Amino acid sequence: MGWQERELHPNLSPRHFYGAEIRLHRANNNMSLESLGNIINFSKGHLSRIESGASKPPEGLSEKLDVIFGTNGLFCRLYELARREPFPDKYSTFHKLNDRAVEHASYSLSFPGLLQTERVIRAIMQAGAALASDEEMESWLTVRLGQQERLRAEPAACEYWFIIDESALWRPIVSPEVMVEQLSALLDAGRRRNVTVQVLPFSAGAHSRVGGSSLIMLTAPDGSMAAYEEGDRWGRLHDDAETVVSRRKDYDLLRAQSLSPRDTEVKIGSALEGFAEDARRRHA
Repeated sequence: MGWQERELHPNLSPRHFYGAEIRLHRANNNMSLESLGNIINFSKGHLSRIESGASKPPEGLSEKLDVIFGTNGLFCRLYELARREPFPDKYSTFHKLNDRAVEHASYSLSFPGLLQTERVIRAIMQAGAALASDEEMESWLTVRLGQQERLRAEPAACEYWFIIDESALWRPIVSPEVMVEQLSALLDAGRRRNVTVQVLPFSAGAHSRVGGSSLIMLTAPDGSMAAYEEGDRWGRLHDDAETVVSRRKDYDLLRAQSLSPRDTEVKIGSALEGFAEDARRRHA
């Protein structure tokens, strides 16, 4: 069976549009992937992945394409959009599902992104991406804060259920003052009509997420469900029925092992008072 070019989806993202433009200009110039690769010293397979949006276009490629196709800076301009794409391809489908979900249920070891305050978001991003530029950090912050708008929308578009590991309440990832602010935000969120917050206490012992990965269950308007698991520098979306049912059972067990919303409020309040006391001692 001969070489088959990959299917293109130019409307998915700036990266996909960039790749589709390469194929369009190749076709207009009667140029094969192999011949273009020979000119710019790229393998046919690598170029194919860039065309399909599977691989990010590398620095320096755009200038070469503009010279070869005589496109007067087109690919350089498209590259600026593609490189600033907020989410890698492996996350884009998840975010599209999340944007239209009617139920969002999650478990996490740390504060859920949808409930993080701006100062906590900055601290986490600085710890995880120390070499990122100020521009990149501000872009990520804008995206993260933008994701929170749907949770606060009126009338409510989605029902949210957050299970948070107790360790998140006591780990001083930022100053005591900022921890007080974050824990207060958790309490405020739990009082919203469309939000339920539960803490999975240390006393629960071993559980289905003891390995450290977070879990998000999304329910679409038609009732279909998807499960998203995420660990350190990896993420995996599941939409096959067998895996989704298995992850849903995991989540139901976590929910049963967690404190009630009322007891959760007491637990968060206790942690908040502890950090508030630390803050008072710092300024005494």
